[in-house]
Amino acid sequence: MTAAAPSRDGPRVNEDIRVPQVRLIDEAGEMQGVMSARDAILRAYAVGLDLLEISPNADPPVVKILDYGKFKYEQQKKKNEAKKKQKVIEIKEIKVRPNIDENDYQVKMRAMKSFIEEGDKVKVTLRFRGREMAHQDIGIKVLERIRNELETATKVEQMPRMENRQMIMVLAPR
Repeated sequence: MTAAAPSRDGPRVNEDIRVPQVRLIDEAGEMQGVMSARDAILRAYAVGLDLLEISPNADPPVVKILDYGKFKYEQQKKKNEAKKKQKVIEIKEIKVRPNIDENDYQVKMRAMKSFIEEGDKVKVTLRFRGREMAHQDIGIKVLERIRNELETATKVEQMPRMENRQMIMVLAPR
């Protein structure tokens, strides 16, 4: 039983390029034209660099003479930059009660505003206990008040809906 060679990701380099003809771009970025892959590899070695397949789907494939180590480093750097720039949107949960006190309500509102400003979604969970289930209209009023106060900064992603003993509404930043 023979072990299969590990498959490499990314473009083919030097001896991995197994096509008869290639279109060569030299280390200065000048088009050298179509030649055999063997000649192209020899030219790359002559200047102490590597032969890298730029566009494998072209006919014939386009290859370039460059420093592969440096190329890989640049690619990694670009990938890290892109990763740095992207923002992961989180869902923050705020729990309220139907008979919430005004001060508690204001504290929760400040928290929701700060989450929205940071670009996170807010899941407002209104929990009913005991006989409060008979007065769901009070809970709806609380959620309506939250929605109205945050109307300029958010859009309702999920309208209030009942889930067991709690009512849930999701707000997303505009």
